[in-house]
Amino acid sequence: MKTTAVHPLLTLLLVGSMVFATSCTTQGKKGKQAPEPAVTGGAPAPMPTSAGIKDSYNRVPTNLPFIALTFDDGPHPTNTPRLLDILKARNVKATFYVVGTNAKRYPEIMRRIIAEGHEIGNHTVTHPNLSKMSADGVRNELRVCHDAIVSATGVAPRTMRPPYGAITSAQKSWIKQEFGYSTILWSVDPEDWKKPGSGTVASRLVSGATPGGILLVHDIHAGTIDAMPSTIDQLLAKGFKFATVTQLLAMEPTGN
Repeated sequence: MKTTAVHPLLTLLLVGSMVFATSCTTQGKKGKQAPEPAVTGGAPAPMPTSAGIKDSYNRVPTNLPFIALTFDDGPHPTNTPRLLDILKARNVKATFYVVGTNAKRYPEIMRRIIAEGHEIGNHTVTHPNLSKMSADGVRNELRVCHDAIVSATGVAPRTMRPPYGAITSAQKSWIKQEFGYSTILWSVDPEDWKKPGSGTVASRLVSGATPGGILLVHDIHAGTIDAMPSTIDQLLAKGFKFATVTQLLAMEPTGN
């Protein structure tokens, strides 16, 4: 009797939160979407990672229901530990784009982020507008932040996010060549820095989320942390699974 292969996305929808073991590789036939393992409660099983092939990403093209939750500008001495507690309770992994000055100030929080399975990316050392800086100035911002992250955690960042999303195409290109960093932007911005209220932040994140999306928020704002339990619970209820940025990048289809 002939059997029909089930696409991983359909499998995820059928089994819900059950653990489904499957082989996972970013290699394969040209143009084929690499399958990813299912997760329980949003927690990634061992998954491949990638720094990305392109210079820049706002999202990753995939039909699988994975999204990346990213937090900028920390770590913060009280908000970030509270956020980590929320993520741990739900077994959700996130990506933190840290500012080098804060990384140096709170190395113990940096170590906790890594110890609990999250990812850290480079968000410069002083949070300037890179698009208005010289190449040497940008290099210094990235290098000093890179070194601060490695000094605190022993783990090198693999992607970067420019403050304010301000960066030129030329800068993206040479940063990728020199640092190996893809520039990570976002597909959903709830403008939490305007402090619209935790309910509004949660609503904007949930309504904007789509497979392969990259969600932007800031862990320096208490209201954003207040929004996270509802945000995460609603996204999980809608069938989304959480991945770190490099895990999401590994889901990018190979070939054309």
